[in-house]
Amino acid sequence: MTSQNTSQDTSRGFAFALSAYLLWGFLPFFMKALGHIPPPEVIAHRVLWSLPLAALVLVLRGAWRGLWPILKQPKMLLMGCATAALISVNWGIYVWAIGSGHALDAALGYYINPLFSVFLGAVLLGEKLKARQRVALGLAAFGVVLLTWEAGKLPLVALGLTVTWGFYAYLKRRLPLGANEGFFLEILILSPIALAYLLWLGAQGTGHFAGTTADTVLLMCCGLVTAIPLMLYANGAKGLRLSTIGILQYVAPTMILLIAVLAFGETFGLAQVIAFPLIWAALALYTSALFRKT
Repeated sequence: MTSQNTSQDTSRGFAFALSAYLLWGFLPFFMKALGHIPPPEVIAHRVLWSLPLAALVLVLRGAWRGLWPILKQPKMLLMGCATAALISVNWGIYVWAIGSGHALDAALGYYINPLFSVFLGAVLLGEKLKARQRVALGLAAFGVVLLTWEAGKLPLVALGLTVTWGFYAYLKRRLPLGANEGFFLEILILSPIALAYLLWLGAQGTGHFAGTTADTVLLMCCGLVTAIPLMLYANGAKGLRLSTIGILQYVAPTMILLIAVLAFGETFGLAQVIAFPLIWAALALYTSALFRKT
């Protein structure tokens, strides 16, 4: 996620953006409570309960008219379908990771995200990498290699989150829509699929909605925990410098890491002790480059 390059930070922008990252940081507790529900069902509820909230925001802001030109262009609709597919896969990986005891891998994925975006910029957009950016990418890659060697396999959860979000952000930049309009378009595209899936679960008698009061309330709240942070971020980023966003984006994965180890009891072994500081050093180099631009 990036913001427009404003010349100074505003207290309003900082409050909105920090609130979004704190909510994302606490999200593992909510998702852990839904750990007994299959991820596709959770994702379907995230989509459906987000739709009325996203629509309400567009109506209140008078921004819904900007959607009509996009809906008439097959190429833009196709791009919207691509971003909708990527964000749904990203959500699915995240929900599964938290529920199955891989929150630490999720934190790793979100730490690597900004570095992967730099890599995509170099490969897809021909952006030249500065020396410190090349060193940062090398350190992060070495950290991933260490984790792969220790586990005997690739950290697929972390890489899956990184790759899906990286390409999602790349395509979002090319979609000529504001953050709120783009989010609504994605939810609108996914809603028929989500509704059909939930109706099928209901017909099979395997759905969790209306099963218990706790499950019903949690599933209904999926829209709130999905839409509110995204909209807070979208509005906060407009009033912050790129360097400030560069620092704030590490709040959520740091919280997820601490929750994974201290609350969920996940193992922070020798490989993690070596790999995570390497990735933190890479992020420090990346962030210092942002300060030199703003």
